[in-house]
Amino acid sequence: MDKRDLLTIGETAARAGVSVPTLRFYDSKGLVHSTRTSGNQRRYPRHTLRRVAFVRAAQQFGLSLEEIGEALATLPRDRPPAARDWRRLSRRWHDALQERIDALVELRDTTSGCIGCGCLSTSSCPIYNAGDVRGQEGPGARRWSSGLREGE
Repeated sequence: MDKRDLLTIGETAARAGVSVPTLRFYDSKGLVHSTRTSGNQRRYPRHTLRRVAFVRAAQQFGLSLEEIGEALATLPRDRPPAARDWRRLSRRWHDALQERIDALVELRDTTSGCIGCGCLSTSSCPIYNAGDVRGQEGPGARRWSSGLREGE
């Protein structure tokens, strides 16, 4: 790689619109990759700017850094991702994003009645107490978390 294609950490952060600590964090998580100079300074290939933009966009869509990291691990490290790489990633996330959209729509539609109600019923509210299996056994604690026996 030509040294002219390598950016300092400050240049990369400024051009990507993130802070230097954020870029270091992404590097530590394997989301971006740097090389080191003989003086141990980080240098980033120009295509790192695309990876950072991808990370920021994916976070805006609600994806975790773990999910983003798994996706980026499938991309080439030595060249900018091609359009086919981005298409492959978008197909991979389509179903997961659709599930999140559906869940948000359901939440929006069920809370419209709840907001005026304000009951937050522990026995019937589908938002406050959704899927409460232990509540069917009656009030009070049902499990010991400390490992103590009864009466101790």
